[in-house]
Amino acid sequence: MADSSESYHMATSPTRGLTSSPGRDLPPFEDESEGILGETLPDEEDGDGEELIGDGMERDYRVIPELDRYEAEGLDEDEDLSELSPGARASAEEAMRRRDREQGVSGRMRMDLLYDSEDEDDERPARKRRLAERAAEGAGEGEDEEMIESIENLEDMKGHTVREWVSMAAPRLEIYHRFKNFLRTHVDEHGHNVFKERISDMCKENKESLLVNYEDLASREHVLAYFLPEAPTEMLKIFDEAAKEVVLAMYPKYERIAHEIHVRIGNLPLVEELRSLRQLHLNQLIRTSGVVTCCTGVLPQLGMVKYNCNKCNFVLGPFFQSQNQEVKPGSCPECQSLGPFDINMEQTVYQNYQRITIQESPGKVAAGRLPRSKDAILLSDLVDSCRPGDEIELTGIYHNNYDGSLNMANGFPVFATVIMANHIACKDARLAAAELTDEDVKAIVALSKDERIGERIFASIGPSIYGHEDIKRGLALALFGGEPKNPGGKHKVRGDINVLLCGDPGTAKSQFLKYVEKVSSRAIFTTGQGASAVGLTAYVQRHPVTREWTLEAGALVLADRGVCLIDEFDKMNDQDRTSIHEAMEQQSISISKAGIVTSLQARCTIIAASNPIGGRYDPSLTFSENVDLTEPIISRFDVLCVVRDTVDPVQDEMLARFVVGSHIKHHPSNKDGGMASLEEMVLPNTSDVPPIPQELLRKYLLYSKERVHPKLNQMDQDKVARIYSELRKESMATGSIPITVRHIESMIRMAEAHARMHLRDYVLEDDVNMAIRVMLESFIDTQKFSIMRGMRKTFARYLAFKRDNNELLLFVLKQLVAEQVAYQRNRYGAQQDTIEIPEKDLLDKARQINIHNMSAFYDSELFRGNKFSHDTKKKLIVQQF
Repeated sequence: MADSSESYHMATSPTRGLTSSPGRDLPPFEDESEGILGETLPDEEDGDGEELIGDGMERDYRVIPELDRYEAEGLDEDEDLSELSPGARASAEEAMRRRDREQGVSGRMRMDLLYDSEDEDDERPARKRRLAERAAEGAGEGEDEEMIESIENLEDMKGHTVREWVSMAAPRLEIYHRFKNFLRTHVDEHGHNVFKERISDMCKENKESLLVNYEDLASREHVLAYFLPEAPTEMLKIFDEAAKEVVLAMYPKYERIAHEIHVRIGNLPLVEELRSLRQLHLNQLIRTSGVVTCCTGVLPQLGMVKYNCNKCNFVLGPFFQSQNQEVKPGSCPECQSLGPFDINMEQTVYQNYQRITIQESPGKVAAGRLPRSKDAILLSDLVDSCRPGDEIELTGIYHNNYDGSLNMANGFPVFATVIMANHIACKDARLAAAELTDEDVKAIVALSKDERIGERIFASIGPSIYGHEDIKRGLALALFGGEPKNPGGKHKVRGDINVLLCGDPGTAKSQFLKYVEKVSSRAIFTTGQGASAVGLTAYVQRHPVTREWTLEAGALVLADRGVCLIDEFDKMNDQDRTSIHEAMEQQSISISKAGIVTSLQARCTIIAASNPIGGRYDPSLTFSENVDLTEPIISRFDVLCVVRDTVDPVQDEMLARFVVGSHIKHHPSNKDGGMASLEEMVLPNTSDVPPIPQELLRKYLLYSKERVHPKLNQMDQDKVARIYSELRKESMATGSIPITVRHIESMIRMAEAHARMHLRDYVLEDDVNMAIRVMLESFIDTQKFSIMRGMRKTFARYLAFKRDNNELLLFVLKQLVAEQVAYQRNRYGAQQDTIEIPEKDLLDKARQINIHNMSAFYDSELFRGNKFSHDTKKKLIVQQF
């Protein structure tokens, strides 16, 4: 035990444990460890420890029969396995080595295996998918050696930001393969391969944009859909590469036509307003909407640039140009000169570049706020996909770029923001389809089956305005509109109906315009005093940064495929008013200013309101004498509505009741309890049909304009020709507004609008009759008072169309009352409180318009509402004032 105690002391002694024993080659710590391991320590709890290394270590290898046996668990007990002889063992090992060489296994691990060989039998599904994909593509086994292993939990970013994570090699490859697999395997509900068809259509048209619906991507690959808005620049780059590989697998030579394939993301769920874009949205994928107000030309932008060295003609590059800063070479690698360098025009790669400005839609701007605008950059095949005046939905990346001019103006670092466009969708084409649900369509079709749908629509226009049926009828036809025609693409005939309201002040003209602005899907409201010629059409201005001339759209261009409402039409300057001549008939605006010669679309309905000269309309003068408008402008309006503020005690009283009742009903403090009684008082406007709810009317308008396109096959041409010749004869005799060929087109447009109102595919005789009636009422209202009565007799059969007998009889009765009042004033010098009309006089007048049975008229609400009573004994009709 002396040796062991000496070893113990050496190990525990602070001085001897740090020096080596003489004659030994081991380092001191190895010697020390040996002493510790080879000694039974007196302080151990076990007492006698097991000696592992020492003089008696050979005893561990002695034979102990009861311990020298394998455990039975896990062994095949049924079979007696004989021990291999050394020769047989050597031959078996040789056979295994040969097999491993054939399968490409060296040592204990395969070359492409980065995890334990125990997992080899239970391969991960993503790895199986990789190998299956590569086998399907026909890739060689040698390529598999360098392949980066797939990542199962791609969403586990290990503490990195999304942008850092998707830039790393392994996640990038996983995203690449997942998106490629999505493009290859995504099917719709009918089992059709969606992208196979889309790629085929894209290649037929030689395009380079592949539209991917975000909702489809989110339903299949939710991790990619999560990463995409957070790191769009990096993700779209990977998507483009994957899409290009899929396209080239289908069409190997398509690279000759399109060098790149761009993935466009559609239907991003969240739509941001231009006004709400903040620092939070920077470098993220956003979707916003607005109206294109300004468009630059298409410019070439440097994508990949090469330079020539002027001294040795060496070609430097390629340098890949970024959006924000210019890349320049430092020195020539050939001759070490510092320049100058010229751009090599032939080998430099360009791409199309266009800058547009989008502005908030006029209907979405809060009252009293200025509309905000934002610049967007269109690249490659997105250029020229929209024009000034188009309402678009823009999906893109919200970027910031350094702008020196802003810093000079503000005096501290400010970044200009710009949207790098990824996808543009024009709204007009799919407006009705997007807004209407199946329930809406069912309600609309059910409503169109109503026999009196025409009268109900007329009654629903401006329900808070009393009377003025002719104006409501004209506005309804203008809102539905006719069908534009362009035979052979050479001669364009407009389908929009223009309406002019002219008359006394205080007759709700501006209220009608405001109502149309609310009910129409796209409307621009301007006033004559505040609108200039360029403000209505278009104007050219210098871009503040690039200093190039750009075109900005005016009100008529912004109202394309909508309604332009112009109030105070008579207050406009003559120069400004003549600027809309072309827009009203040809529906285009031609610009030739500052070297820009172009034509813009202005396919809009124009509804204008004006006051007569001197403020009040004089019935003894013709329309053109009352209004300070030229004949070219007047002839461009399809419907002229003259509003006279006539004095009629009964009508005035009913109007006053209506206005007071309307105010009481809509008072903020009014409780729902009193609504029922008020409803009865307000609702009887001047028509007895129930109006349509405003929201349903708006949807009905959208549906009819989008889906119904009436044809003129069954139109009565002789009737239109006859009425036109009669109107021409009358207009020449009276010297009122001139009747031109435009009025024939107006009648056709109104007939189409009336057919569209009933959701009919063909124009019937009823539609033509209604169009003639509206045209005649418009024409007769503009005549002198002295001529008007004679004209009404001449065209009585046309004016009576679809007019209720009671209405006609009331009109005749009111004429008799007016004659009686005039007689009493002349005879007695004052009007009596009671007017008596002999029943026989009314009967004679009724027979002239083929009405013989009067009892229904005497019992009607219309008769009693106008304060008439029938005295059967005296055979008199009495009106009390």
